[in-house]
Amino acid sequence: MKPVIPQLADITSLPPCLSVRVLPEYEDHNGHMNIRYYLALFDDAGDNMAASYGVTREFHRQHETGGFDLEHHLHYLHEVLIGDLVTVYARIVARTAKRVHYLLFMVNESRGNVSAIFECVNSFADMRHRRTAPFPPDIAAAIDATLRDHQALAWPAPVCGVMSA
Repeated sequence: MKPVIPQLADITSLPPCLSVRVLPEYEDHNGHMNIRYYLALFDDAGDNMAASYGVTREFHRQHETGGFDLEHHLHYLHEVLIGDLVTVYARIVARTAKRVHYLLFMVNESRGNVSAIFECVNSFADMRHRRTAPFPPDIAAAIDATLRDHQALAWPAPVCGVMSA
């Protein structure tokens, strides 16, 4: 079953993680943004989302930790053209001791639509052992606070249905 895409106003009420204008070098032979740049922008937005919980590159360096994307799904809805302004918004879906399941929504501000949805399960990692590890308590608490807010939203998260934290 195809998920119901939320209303633009619902998505834009979420925290923004990234806002960029699509550069000419992102163009493919079809005249729109190449698929590799959707993933790059979602990756940058995910890093910004993690940083909002204290999980920065510096944190990872200091604590010898990292993050592993375990699974992701990209749902393309509308093309993005060169010069378009896109903003990525985040919604946390679930969390376990070691994993977080989230959605990133790419909104094309220039065209007024939801261009793509990125769904991901990511795990915190101990890089000394290169294994998944529990989130530190303060980071888990910060994620959980957002998760509670997002679980209270009046609209269902448009998950693909095959992933979980």
